[in-house]
Amino acid sequence: MTAKTGERKLQILQTLAQMLEEPAGEKITTAALAKKLDVSEAALYRHFTGKAQMFEGLIEFIEQTLFGLINKITAEESSGLRQVEATIAVMLGFAQKNPGMTRVLIGEALVNEDERLQLRINQLHDRLEATLKQSLRFAVTQAEIAADNDAAACANALMSFVTGRWHQFAKSGFKRDPMQYWPQQLHAFLGR
Repeated sequence: MTAKTGERKLQILQTLAQMLEEPAGEKITTAALAKKLDVSEAALYRHFTGKAQMFEGLIEFIEQTLFGLINKITAEESSGLRQVEATIAVMLGFAQKNPGMTRVLIGEALVNEDERLQLRINQLHDRLEATLKQSLRFAVTQAEIAADNDAAACANALMSFVTGRWHQFAKSGFKRDPMQYWPQQLHAFLGR
């Protein structure tokens, strides 16, 4: 019995994500992916036009997951500062739960792939930073942080912190927990 098209596409993406969890971080080829799935490369191309489209599928999953959670935070949380705190926790927690996706988030898995994939990840980072900036501005209007705080500069520093934690996690072979020290670091960053 063959898997339905949607199920097979999902299986391919899940296997690709699992392969990205290998600490060695070797380049993933369609031949290796097909072998892992016990199918021919031609079977992969029935569902995806190429590896770039597979990575796009992973990026879409990342975007949908992160922004689904973040949009819920901004809709339900009335404190701008708590929005920032929860948003960063979501970004770090996502990496913790999805090590292979972390390699996509930092662009490591996209080296030697279509450059539009890295551009899309860059746009994702920009959108995450913009979300932090918006929450920080909200925190200023609520007098949760001083009015002279530069929301753009702070959002950039926080996003740099998050990407740094993602890098540490991936480069440690997924041993350095991205959530480690977060409560203490939150206090240092936001004075909480």
